[in-house]
Amino acid sequence: MKQERVKCVTYLHIVFDRMEWIKSIHISCVVLSFSGFFIRGIWMLFGSSLLHKKWVKILPHVVDATLLLSALLMLYIMQWSVLDYQWLQVKIGALLVYIWLGMLALKPGRSKRTRFFAWLSGLIVFLFIVSVALTKSVYGFMGLWVEF
Repeated sequence: MKQERVKCVTYLHIVFDRMEWIKSIHISCVVLSFSGFFIRGIWMLFGSSLLHKKWVKILPHVVDATLLLSALLMLYIMQWSVLDYQWLQVKIGALLVYIWLGMLALKPGRSKRTRFFAWLSGLIVFLFIVSVALTKSVYGFMGLWVEF
């Protein structure tokens, strides 16, 4: 009986250590993703040639793929279903809006004014996604103004 308890505690310790490691990767990717989007928006506004460098076009995809993979691993380890948590559903919906705004902001062919407002809106949506994750509330930072 005692040996089984030790195995169980050891297993839980390994799972939570792994989870912390994956969560650290996830948070690091969040910071990198936001920073990258922010700086690419600045470059877009000032017409920088850096925006057209190959690494600038590839690196965000690597960071965002790692971000998505770490999120999926956390869901798997915690055995969470997106359908069971409304705040996760809101995060995914807001993520789709953020991706759309990012495409509007960073792809040429639209006016600088449209691209600026799409970039600014994308930054706000990104911060909303982070606030939903931190509060585990569908309202995120907007919950400050919503009365329950």
